[in-house]
Amino acid sequence: MSKSNLAPIPELFVSADEAQRLKVAAGDMPSWDLTARQVCDLELLMNGGFYPLKGFNTQADYDNVVENMRLADGTLWPMPITLDVSEKFAEGVAPGTEIALRDAEGVILAVMTVSDKWVPNKANEAAKVFGYGADDMAHPAIAYLHNVAGPVYLGGPIKGLQAPVHYDFKARRDSPNELRAYFRKLGWEKIVAFQTRNPLHRAHQELTFRAAKEAQANLLIHPVVGMTKPGDVDHFTRVRCYEAVLDKYPQSTTTMSLLNLAMRMAGPREAVWHGLIRRNHGVTHFIVGRDHAGPGKNSQGKDFYGPYDAQELFTKYEEEIGVKMVDFKHMVYVQERDQYYPANEVPEGCTVLDISGTELRRRLREGLDIPAWFSFPEVVAQLRKTSPARDKQGFTVFFTGLSGSGKSTIANALMVKLMEMGGRPVTILDGDVVRKHLSSELGFSKEHRDINIRRIGYVASEITKNGGIAICAPIAPYTATRRAVREMIEAYGAFIEVHVATSVEECEKRDRKGLYKLAREGKIKEFTGISDPYEVPTKAELVLETAGVDVDHCAHQVILKLESLGLIKA
Repeated sequence: MSKSNLAPIPELFVSADEAQRLKVAAGDMPSWDLTARQVCDLELLMNGGFYPLKGFNTQADYDNVVENMRLADGTLWPMPITLDVSEKFAEGVAPGTEIALRDAEGVILAVMTVSDKWVPNKANEAAKVFGYGADDMAHPAIAYLHNVAGPVYLGGPIKGLQAPVHYDFKARRDSPNELRAYFRKLGWEKIVAFQTRNPLHRAHQELTFRAAKEAQANLLIHPVVGMTKPGDVDHFTRVRCYEAVLDKYPQSTTTMSLLNLAMRMAGPREAVWHGLIRRNHGVTHFIVGRDHAGPGKNSQGKDFYGPYDAQELFTKYEEEIGVKMVDFKHMVYVQERDQYYPANEVPEGCTVLDISGTELRRRLREGLDIPAWFSFPEVVAQLRKTSPARDKQGFTVFFTGLSGSGKSTIANALMVKLMEMGGRPVTILDGDVVRKHLSSELGFSKEHRDINIRRIGYVASEITKNGGIAICAPIAPYTATRRAVREMIEAYGAFIEVHVATSVEECEKRDRKGLYKLAREGKIKEFTGISDPYEVPTKAELVLETAGVDVDHCAHQVILKLESLGLIKA
């Protein structure tokens, strides 16, 4: 390879004087507060990680990237890098306008000159970029595109004022030019990069060793710490795991740097994209794994991408990417030899041991042993800190049902039973109590009821995150809102939906508060079950029939369910 991989690469930052001038001028510009993904994208645009992009994609670039994996000028680029905004913001911005791009705290990071504004065909983007005909919401990036990303795209060149501030692992974060300078200084000419969004176990270490040896190259461990896949181990824990194993590598030939990339989990296209990003960081070789950057299973339970699709696409464009692919050997542990071998080189008659990701999570969840041949004790210790055994984790029990169905009564009985067991703090978030303390200004319109449920979900997610038990008992009549709350809570622990399936007739018989009578007389508008719908849960973890059943029995059913899920010890 030529030394060009170590020469400085163009960045999009302006001079200090110009940055100062733009900061002042930005006071009169429309301001866009960037989402977490947009901050990641902007950082790599400014520091040269997304070279040769000069800003967020124009419409011509976007169309060509989506259809042909190339920019309008023909340069290979597989991933749309778009600034998606709300309709309201887009209305006030005409092409030619300069806008200030700010982080969540309002700090200005860049100024963009809007050259294009358009409404994209998101279904087409999903199908072409993620290589998946249907709009399958099981793909995190497709779900993001349709449910999170704004409806209007703005494109145009940017002027970088300052990089986003990171308060964590500062010494481990390097721009492409900082890495290139580091390689120059050490005289490294061949560098093989390893992309990861998971903790490193023994097999990864063996694989990276072998890859560096085969390529006769130095090794750059280059984990992604921007946005990965929902449910991944958080980056703080992962970086602590990486730091724990770094001293297992020879220091003179290995370094680690963190990449603030927002992954799209786009499989083959993502692999090509990762290759281009690594080339910009001065790397000459890149390890591409089986199902590289795949999001897992689709709604039919099949993998989104074939195991070698990414390697095939990368090989096709290897020349243009300018980085050589090192294919990821599937490494397995051979018991009799007490060492790792590529799966296709296992000596005959030997026993192969392997632990899948699912099995590892199960062992962590149940507090079971994780053998030293599989992972380093230092890594396991870090993982146990953030994922304690399941009966030590926080969780939320979410009762839903009609007014008068018995939700609050069962919730209170459950609370007492859990407090009797002890071990974790228990908090009950009952509809009436929440209305008094959290939502006193809200009425009972659909919008206000949704806000109320989301507030309950938010508080429950904080309780769950901190290892407590939250018991919620609102009516929660709408599927979409219940799903949003589930997603909020499942980021931190288990969510158990309990449908208290008491019929309207039975609830009306019980009518302790006289509400059904008032609703029938038209004195209460939008009353669930009478003048407003209750969308029956189809995927509740537990359904309770309360007619003719005592409260103690119902609460006991919930306890049995929690035991079967391993959330409380039997």
